[in-house]
This record gives sequence, structure tokens and C-alpha cells, in this order.
Amino acid sequence: MSPCLFSSISVILLSLAAVVHGEDTQHRNLSAVPFNEVKVQDEFWTPRIQTNREKSLPHNFKWCEKTGRISNFAKAGGLMPGKFQGIFFNDSDVYKVLEGASYSLADKPDAALEKTVDDVIAKIAAAQQEDGYLNCFYTIAKPGQRWTNLKDMHELYCGGHMIEAAVAHYRATGKKTFLDVAIKFADHVDRTFGPRKRHGVPGHEEIELALVKLYQATGQQRYLDLAKFFIDIRGDKAQREIWGPYHQDHIPVRKQSEIVGHAVRAMYLYSGVADVAAYSRDQELIDAMHRLWKNAVEEKMYITGGIGARHASEAFGDAYELPNDSAYCETCAAIGLALWAHRLNLMHGEAQYADVLERALYNGILSGIALGGERFFYVNPLASNGSHHRQPFFDCACCPSNVVRFVPSVPGYVYAVGESRSPLPSTEKSSKENAGRDASKTIHVNLYVAGTAKIKIGEHTVKLTQETRYPWDGKVKLSIEPDRLDVFAICLRIPSWCKDARVKVCGLAVKKLDIERGYLQLNGPWHSGDVIELDMPMEIQRIEAHPQVKADAGRVALQRGPIVYCFEAVDNGGHVRDMVLPHDPKFTAEYRKELLGGVTVIKAVDTKGREILAVPYHVWDHRQPGEMAVWVTQDGKPAAPKADDPAWQGKLYRPVEIRNPKREILNKSEIKI
Repeated sequence: MSPCLFSSISVILLSLAAVVHGEDTQHRNLSAVPFNEVKVQDEFWTPRIQTNREKSLPHNFKWCEKTGRISNFAKAGGLMPGKFQGIFFNDSDVYKVLEGASYSLADKPDAALEKTVDDVIAKIAAAQQEDGYLNCFYTIAKPGQRWTNLKDMHELYCGGHMIEAAVAHYRATGKKTFLDVAIKFADHVDRTFGPRKRHGVPGHEEIELALVKLYQATGQQRYLDLAKFFIDIRGDKAQREIWGPYHQDHIPVRKQSEIVGHAVRAMYLYSGVADVAAYSRDQELIDAMHRLWKNAVEEKMYITGGIGARHASEAFGDAYELPNDSAYCETCAAIGLALWAHRLNLMHGEAQYADVLERALYNGILSGIALGGERFFYVNPLASNGSHHRQPFFDCACCPSNVVRFVPSVPGYVYAVGESRSPLPSTEKSSKENAGRDASKTIHVNLYVAGTAKIKIGEHTVKLTQETRYPWDGKVKLSIEPDRLDVFAICLRIPSWCKDARVKVCGLAVKKLDIERGYLQLNGPWHSGDVIELDMPMEIQRIEAHPQVKADAGRVALQRGPIVYCFEAVDNGGHVRDMVLPHDPKFTAEYRKELLGGVTVIKAVDTKGREILAVPYHVWDHRQPGEMAVWVTQDGKPAAPKADDPAWQGKLYRPVEIRNPKREILNKSEIKI
């Protein structure tokens, strides 16, 4: 190991271009380190990715076969006779399962899985029409009626998922069999829709973000232009008939300020908008993203990262309409929120977006799949009377197939690379070592996941190794191995829940942590063998909701690190809905290896003197059925607190401390979401 030259490493502000939302046009872009360059070897994630590969994928392939989803392609391709089976958008589930399988192949080669994937792709290719059109329902059941009902029939939605799967397959395997199908389909769409062609948009958004992925894979500008076209004409009644708020089609995207309508559609649309805005530097779209993000996370997001409060239309409710028992919180919507947050993080280089991605990931997304990998939640309420359970599949199977593609994609969210606009400090020694080198390169660590990554920095490669027990423990060890002595910055995300992070570089404490935009930036030069140690103490926090969230009045939720907790009847004497925490509860955390795959639980005593226990929300409903609650009554907490407290400005949730018999709520520290 080479000596660590700590004197040549400086800790500085992550000073990006001043992004004052609505004013700046020089947005800093990060690029995600591809999923196939990150290898997870993690106590938390490795078992889940393995279960996804060994249980969830075979389970989903089986159900896609059983329900006719796969055989529909064979029928459309003339490989077998028969009628179309199932719902008109069933093609999309096959594509999502193939995308998940592709991520799994990148993680671990598997000849049997690869053959299954190749066989399904062959059926898809056979189903494609000569001109590139591909949709089993219209080919089999409604020939001659393609593109006649864009509002309701999901042709572009299905095609978008096909493109995403094809790009993932190409990146994972290097094969172009599926990518060629996607290109042929996209070229057909491009010949059909456009400024001087047909003006139409999909009722269910998805094609927008998929076309950007195809542009990234092929370099063909026309795909990015087509994505922008679909965004530009949405909500513009001067160009086409519009369909209203449910489809985010009531006013042009550039003028939207409130997030409305079907939650999953909104997330897919705004993910595509964020991609297009990042490439085009379109200030109106960037401003719209800021307004809509602010509205979503400050007024309409659950503490779990769930979104979409209403069962009716699977939609967002009004501001602060966040019921617990009747919360919809579709698993797909939480996944969509993570996709949107990831893109905004890449566009702005701000950790607040990765904070929300993490919140959704460890809570609202993982709750959607059982630990065994073969049962799923479509809806994720924050309270239950004991009658809500995961199911092996659904007629509308978007959630099982979506979570199965998302879990193995997690490696692609861990790191990003970019350019720092802050000048590097120099010492006499570092000035000599840095001579002739580009000191503006950065590696952002967005998620704390044990494993290794090979990261391209200019013409060179850096190997990073993370060691951590996150999310149960906040200690992270990051080992750095550049292929040569090099100058670049490592930017550590300091999560919004963390009050007192501590950092060492090669054993020497960094005394002052200047954290800007949620990141701590450490600059090299870096030597092979250099080590960064990050310690983020995980305090147990009681969280309160904004006073206008009527469902949570007088209640608190528990959070430790990124994990949101819930109380289940099986751990608490058979009932939890009448539970009351004392005004100054004493919490203890305990890791239980044999419980629910290994979890940290929280213990306390309620106002009746009984010992109570909370488990992570994402693992509820694995044992004896019974009541569940995330939000529980807090003794002395006012049921109708003042909503005009300026400390609530810009916040939906914050930690709370109750200090005296009057139960005064203090605001010593806050989660900024």
C-alpha cells in the first residue's frame, strides 16, 4: 500500500454552478455508472438480488406463460394458432421480466436463464410486423386498427417497456437481437409521429424515457427528438385534443405546477421530461421539474416514499391528503418516484433527490415484494386491520414485473461521475503532483452498498470497494484503487437523516465537514490503497407529519437511518391500533439475525407499561396476520397543532422532540425532503 498523503487531500465545498431554480441555465450533469460495472457483495442486497434471480424471475416467467402473455407473441408471429389472451397491455409485463433477467445476467452469467431469455426474444421478433410495428393485442385481436386509440390502449406504453428491456439486454449481454427489434419499432414510431406527421401522445406515458435510453445506446438524435416531441405536445390543445389531469394532459408540461392524476403515469412522464431537459437545457422544462418535485415531496409523498393516495384512478390526492388505511401507494408508483429522483440527481448533482430515491427504495419499493420472492403487494397501505396480504400475481401484473426488474438494477444507482466546477485547493506538493492533470473529475457515492465498482475517469479506471452493513449500520469503508496516481474528487452523500457524520481519510480525521448540496467532497490525488471511512450514527427518530396531514395528527412514526418502521400485532400482544407512546419514550435498537431475514428492530415501552417492538415497514406481513400501523399515537402530542409554524416551510416530515409537560414540539433538527 502506498503511503496516504493526507496533506495533499483537501476537503472543500461541493461548489457546483449556482443552481437557483428558475434562473440557472448551466446545469451540471452527472452520469450514472452503469449497472454492469458495479458488483454488489452486500449483506442486505446480495440475498435480495439472488432471490430475485432464483425465485422471482422463474416465478414471473411461469406466470407469464400460464396467463398467455408469452404465447401471445408466438400467436402474433404465426408460430402457433390461437386467440389473444389477457389484458390488452400484457406485452409490457413480459418486457419488464426480460429487463430484470438482463440485469441478472449482468450480475451473474446463467446459461439456463440466458436460453429462456433468448427463446422469448425470438418469439417477440417473430411477432414484429414488417414495418416495425409490434403489439400482440392489435396484431391478433384488432388487425387494421393500430394507433386508433392512443388514449386508452397502451401501444406506446408497451413499446416503451420493450425498448427499455432491449437496451438492458444489449448492455448486459452485448447481443443485438433484442436491440434490433427495438430500433425497428422506434423507427416505425418515428415515421408515424412527429412535428410534420401525426400529432398524438400516449395515454400511459413510458415511451418518452425509453426513447432517451435508446438514444443513449445508439447515439441516434432522432430518438431524443421524438421523446421531446411527445413531451412538447402533451397538454397543448392548440395541437391536439387533450385528455385532462388524469393523463397529465390538461396543460402543457412547461406550465404544470401541481402533480395530479395517475401516479405511475406521472412518474414515467416526468422521468422522461427530466432526461430531455438535461440534454436540451430547456429552462422551462427544468423549472417545471422543480415546481412539480417540490409539490410532490412537500405535499403528496408518504414517509415510506409511497405516492398516490387515492384508490380511485390510482391517483394523487389533494395537498396533504395522505390517509393511512386507505393509502393506495402502488408499488409501481414508488419505483417511478425512484426513477424520477435518480434523473433529477443526475441533472442537478444535488443529494436531496438521492435522499428520496433511498427513502422509496428501502421502504415503499421493497415492501412490494416478499422476502421469499414469490408474493407481491400491488397496494402498500401504512395501516392494516390484518386483511391485506401479498399475492402471487395479479390480473394486472404491472407491480410484480416492475419490482422484479428494479431490484437487480440497484447497482446502477450507487455511483455517478461528473465534473466539479469548484477550483481544487493546492499545496506545494499537490501542485507538483497535479501538474498537467484534470482536477475537475468527480465520483459521487449516492447509495451505500457493499461491493466493488470499476469507474471510468477520463482515460483511466478507478476501482472502488465499499464495505458496510448499511442500512443497519452507518459505518462505511471506501477503498480506492486508481490504475495510476490521479487527481479526482470523491463526493460522499450525507443523508438528510444523518445529524453528525464523521470522516477519516487514511486514518486521519477530517475536522471540518463542509457539506454542500448534501455532499462532502474530498479531493485527491488518490493513491492505490487510500481509504475513506464514513461514520453516520443511526439515531432512532420520532417523525411527525405536517399539521395539515389530518390522518397523522397526534401521531408519530419511527425511523432509523433510511428505514421506516411499523408495529405489527404479532409482536405487540395482538393489537397495535390503540398503542400510545409515552411523551418521552426510551428506544433501543437490536439486530436480530434470525428474524425476517435479519433486521434491526426497535424496542420501547408504551404508556400501559408493556414492551412494544417495531420492525422495518418493508418486511411487514410475513408472519401471523394482524393489525399493522406506521403512525401511532404520541402521548401529549396535540391533535390539532398549528399549521402556520414557519419551521414547517418546505417540509412534509421532520423529527420531533417533546421536552416538557406542555408537550412543546421543538425543531432542533429536521429532515429536509
